[in-house]
Amino acid sequence: MSYPSPPGPIGIFDSGYGGLTILREIRQRLPQYDYLFLGDNARAPYGTRSFDIVYEFTRQAVDHLFNRGCQLVILACNTASAKALRTIQQHMLPITDPDRRVLGVIRPTVEILGKVSANRHIGLLATPGTVRSHSYRMEIEKIYPGMQITELECPMWVPLVEAGEFDSDGADYFVKKYIDRILAIDPEIDTLILGCTHYPILLPKIRKYTPEHIRILPQGELVADSLADYLRRHPSMEERCTRGGTVRFLTTENPDKFDPLATLFMRHPIHSDRISL
Repeated sequence: MSYPSPPGPIGIFDSGYGGLTILREIRQRLPQYDYLFLGDNARAPYGTRSFDIVYEFTRQAVDHLFNRGCQLVILACNTASAKALRTIQQHMLPITDPDRRVLGVIRPTVEILGKVSANRHIGLLATPGTVRSHSYRMEIEKIYPGMQITELECPMWVPLVEAGEFDSDGADYFVKKYIDRILAIDPEIDTLILGCTHYPILLPKIRKYTPEHIRILPQGELVADSLADYLRRHPSMEERCTRGGTVRFLTTENPDKFDPLATLFMRHPIHSDRISL
């Protein structure tokens, strides 16, 4: 007979830095739990990699968080959620860790659309990998058949953020360019999904160039609310999440490189430890 592992922190995984915007909102919503963040920054970005490679990298990260005691892991990365989550849930967990859970960021984002879109015309701004996976389209069609979805790749937004150019004139140019482009494809869009966890850093400029009547959906608050609801509905898992109010940061990159940009995302000083996957 197997017994559940002892309680541990909630794991938050991202291929890079963007998942820190998810962690920030989760901690604000659920400050009582312990969290362990892992960024695979040395191998980022995942967006241009194949499904097989994204799955393998994500599996390694999930295994690492499990080995550090996490019973629940959030893939705070749209690419990992799009390309790896389903395989992990359906094929990895039933064999290796049937009592643990791995959740993503796409479904919580899609579920809210029926409440916020008046005309059922949705725009998705995301990385090339997320757009080409059509994971949002498939999830939307599953939950809201007939809802119109327009997907647009924004390949320059993540590099702008990670280069610290999110408040530059160049950022204005590329933010306006992609918003104008998606609204030219479907002028009836009334809701824009920011389908990359880096994009909230660009939110002031995104709001600047988006018509006021259009609802903009960053993912952090949606994922935080969804996690709170999940833990309420699954008390046995909630009991396996330790409550110390702590957070630790792991990176596959040099902390001297990770910490300054992580500090920008988290809005307070960050000190990380380097690990290998």
